[in-house]
Amino acid sequence: MSEHQNPGTGTDPWREKLSPQEYQVLRQGGTERAYTGEYWDNKAAGTYSCRACGAHLFASTEKFDSRCGWPSFFEPAADANIRYLSDTSMGMERTEVRCGSCDSHLGHLFTGEGFDTPTDQRYCINSISMDFHEASES
Repeated sequence: MSEHQNPGTGTDPWREKLSPQEYQVLRQGGTERAYTGEYWDNKAAGTYSCRACGAHLFASTEKFDSRCGWPSFFEPAADANIRYLSDTSMGMERTEVRCGSCDSHLGHLFTGEGFDTPTDQRYCINSISMDFHEASES
């Protein structure tokens, strides 16, 4: 039995909570197609949280336009809310980014690409992995 199944029922509670597309990305490590997610070009002020568990992941102040077709951030809101795994699939070495709270797949981290950001890092995150919470105007 997987760690995500309910004992006695054999059902995965994530399948009940998430849409099939969300499940495929968040729980199975899939990727949405470039330029199709709802946040790749979002420029509104606010915060991004994990769609599965609600953990705070990124702030709009750390988002930048990398022209890659996915939301890109140069650093997470809190290191404790992000988990990193080595990913050698696709014939290359990458760093997978997961939610530190619920272990959902978010996307990948790339370093040294030459972006003019404070960290020279690009957290390339699937829109479907996040919810956006617009900042309230004062």
